[in-house]
Amino acid sequence: MVFKVLALSAAVVASAVITVPIKKMKTQAQVYRDNNLMPIPEDPFGANRGMGTDPDVPIHDYQNAQYYGEMTVGTPPQKFSVIFDTGSSNLWVPSKQCTNCGSHPLYDSSSSSTSTKNGTIFKIQYGSGPVSGFLSGDAVTVGGVSTTAQTFAEITDTTGLGLAYKLGKFDGILGLGYRDISVDGIQTVMGNLKAQGAIEKNIVSFYLSSDGSDGEMMLGGYDATKFTGLPKFIPVSQKGYWETKLDGFTVNGAKVTTAANCIFDTGTSLLAGPTGEVKKLAATIGAKPMFLNRNEYKIDCSKIDSLPDLVFILGGNPYALKAKDYIIQSGTICLFGVTGIDVPAPRGPLWILGDIFIRQFYTIFDQENDQVGLAPVAAAVEKVAL
Repeated sequence: MVFKVLALSAAVVASAVITVPIKKMKTQAQVYRDNNLMPIPEDPFGANRGMGTDPDVPIHDYQNAQYYGEMTVGTPPQKFSVIFDTGSSNLWVPSKQCTNCGSHPLYDSSSSSTSTKNGTIFKIQYGSGPVSGFLSGDAVTVGGVSTTAQTFAEITDTTGLGLAYKLGKFDGILGLGYRDISVDGIQTVMGNLKAQGAIEKNIVSFYLSSDGSDGEMMLGGYDATKFTGLPKFIPVSQKGYWETKLDGFTVNGAKVTTAANCIFDTGTSLLAGPTGEVKKLAATIGAKPMFLNRNEYKIDCSKIDSLPDLVFILGGNPYALKAKDYIIQSGTICLFGVTGIDVPAPRGPLWILGDIFIRQFYTIFDQENDQVGLAPVAAAVEKVAL
């Protein structure tokens, strides 16, 4: 693959760059804990995901999804709150035919003058279980720009997602990965927005706030006011997920991983890596396994100020996370924001850089040039030397 350096400009035509507010919510794992529900599975991808042989199954941990925003389907528009997820590539919303969707709004095709029938059975597998339904077509609007005849899934069975979905704030998922991993090869929303002229460039960028305030997703470009310096770009090493080479991962100068690749995923709140490496890393900083989930760790809150940086080397540049970035305080408990996930060969082993990482580094997902751009967010300039 030839790497083309993109000279993105803050002077991109205003009408071609769309800003979408995104809101922070509790992770589904927190919903489980707060409501004394069963813990999430130790392997969020499931024991038989078959990622090395089944390209239709997204590498995605929905239960740690943390940010959502609004979009509409149909004419007149029916509003839904969705997770904007770079770890998958399909759009789905709950259907009027769903009998176990709790209080979520339900898509009603009979109320839309632009709906088209499809009927193909749709299934997608998450670590906690599957969701299923059927395909339909309709107008989809995100940030005020629309695509016509977008194929998406009406979900009729959310049993696999458990009670946390019924209690959660998001209604569905809008995937922002490559079409290569789209279930049934369906054209993505971003692909259609560009093809139909709603945006000029197939680029989506994320600013995730660290202080609990709303974040921002931008379609068609990036918002240079949200970061310092110039973004540095890393070529995508394999299309599908937003996967790049991982040059290294160190703590106190010592090598942490043998994995050579990583994935940037807005649909995962944590950092995730091979189970054995995460176990050793947790022991290094003094974190102990949680009682109910041995892949989740806690640490004495009084130790935060003395903990080392986690330093990822990407595109030859260091990106450091301080303890206050990767330790999550939940009531009186401090959780280590790293979990173990074993992705089998040939896809793995790899690390997943979720929202803990993206909150510190403005992230640009650029399908025009097959690259990921990173720049320190304005409040985190001290965290990386660029």
